[in-house]
Amino acid sequence: MRAEREAVARRHRSQGQEEAEKLRATADYEVTKTLAEAERQGRILRGEGDAESAKLFADAFSQDPGFYSFIRSLRAYEKSFQSNQDVMVLSPDSDFFRYMRSPDSARK
Repeated sequence: MRAEREAVARRHRSQGQEEAEKLRATADYEVTKTLAEAERQGRILRGEGDAESAKLFADAFSQDPGFYSFIRSLRAYEKSFQSNQDVMVLSPDSDFFRYMRSPDSARK
């Protein structure tokens, strides 16, 4: 009788472990599927944002190429002079400095 109860208990434990494994596998699958879909959506949205950004820049450039060039130079200056420990060796006549010379020289 005792052996029979132990056999039944083992069978129940085995079935419980099997069900637990099935539940874990299903949960893992759902997590993987959800993360993959979120990653896909993220890439799509990033791509759409990049396309919109490129369109806005292209529109701005076509409206006033001189101003766009000026803004890009300001951004380059900001990045270049950000650190006090960088050393740049450039000719003072370099095109990089065209907006620092005088307003008239930038209009070339």
